[in-house]
Amino acid sequence: MTIGVTLALQNRIDSTVQLAREAQETGLRSAWFGQTFANDSPSLAAIVGREVPGLHVGTAAIPVFGRHPLVVSSQAQTAQAATSGRYHLGLALGTKHLTEAGFGIPYERPIALLREFLTALRQLVETGSADFHGELLTATTPLPASVPGADPPVPLLVAAMAPQALRASGELADGILPLLAGPRALAEHIVPAVTAAAEAAGRPAPRIVAFVPGVVTADVEAVRETATGTLAFYEQFPSYQRVIGLSGGTRAVDLAVIGDEETVAAEVHRYREAGATEVVFTATDLGGEADRRRTWKLLGELAND
Repeated sequence: MTIGVTLALQNRIDSTVQLAREAQETGLRSAWFGQTFANDSPSLAAIVGREVPGLHVGTAAIPVFGRHPLVVSSQAQTAQAATSGRYHLGLALGTKHLTEAGFGIPYERPIALLREFLTALRQLVETGSADFHGELLTATTPLPASVPGADPPVPLLVAAMAPQALRASGELADGILPLLAGPRALAEHIVPAVTAAAEAAGRPAPRIVAFVPGVVTADVEAVRETATGTLAFYEQFPSYQRVIGLSGGTRAVDLAVIGDEETVAAEVHRYREAGATEVVFTATDLGGEADRRRTWKLLGELAND
């Protein structure tokens, strides 16, 4: 099983690169970068992937609102060429508040936009050209849009967990990036839905890249208290409320994996049994540097079992 971690941009890009080197040295296979209004995650992934040969890098995830497939394709193909084929592009629906407050555009028909975005983007990353005319966007290429060395085609993944998003992702993407979706939600709802959609569309079995907040620590209560406050951000969004409930939890922290090596290893196994093809641990710094290193050491060992 592929196991990776998320990396936050440090004070300097050089520090992030060093952290990525540490991740690789511990045996981790991938490093993922979130997309905010600050750093550009495909650019950061391209730098890190080029500086740390062999480490897979990914974006999790770029909202489709406020972007265009032509621009995202250029970013993704450039990152793919820079990393010799080790870049993974994650897309997301984003949220109504951040879309409308940040971009000043209405958050309307998100699933329809996702479908059109994926359709146009697939043409671009696979052929270097597009001739797409949808209801919500147009993507055509009067000039070439392929990047030399961007092989194989960039994998397209979606931060999907709700039924319509899962259906669209199964039909049009290469996999999904569920966050705060525990083994129960994966096994009973998410994996069956996206797999069935992929099968019906004649596509290969989708990748299930499960993002899991987790820390190996001896101070479980203190880390859990910190995680409760940090992860509460997600509880305001209905999509996360739903998947937390489907996972058997009431709060986001209920999906955090916090404990000793045996506890965390057992949970990684549960995710694998639930259908996750890859596991990416996030928020591993909640207990401080010593616990982060302890967590990465275990995850590296599990990745190489």
